[in-house]
Amino acid sequence: MKTVKQIDLSVENVPGSLSRVSDLLSEYRINVIACYATAQEQEFNFHFIANDPDKAINVLSTAGYRFDVREVIACEIPHHPGGLNAILKPLKKANINVDFMYPCIATGDIAVLIVGLQALREALKIFEDNWIRILGNELYHI
Repeated sequence: MKTVKQIDLSVENVPGSLSRVSDLLSEYRINVIACYATAQEQEFNFHFIANDPDKAINVLSTAGYRFDVREVIACEIPHHPGGLNAILKPLKKANINVDFMYPCIATGDIAVLIVGLQALREALKIFEDNWIRILGNELYHI
């Protein structure tokens, strides 16, 4: 299955907590290439794709951080108004719900979207049938 690893990290929602995570990743030359974050009262949730996910997982685990890892889809979308529908309409037609989505931080001339959903295998097949390019390990080197 051609997916990428997203790390879902929870830290205390206080000033500096995410900066400490960034410092740690930077120390080990781990780059965040896509991310989104949500804050709740006492907890800050940082969801991200790293250029070396296995190394990031090892570093965070060794440092004692709480996190989960989930498989997500990275796909190219047309970079113009309405381009998002290249993936949304086929998913709608197949009755597949999107849990979340967010763009990559720096991808050059292509638009890459990270998509999280429960029906990964079905979505991958739908994207393939609709000529949507899926990025696997090559995403880590963009």
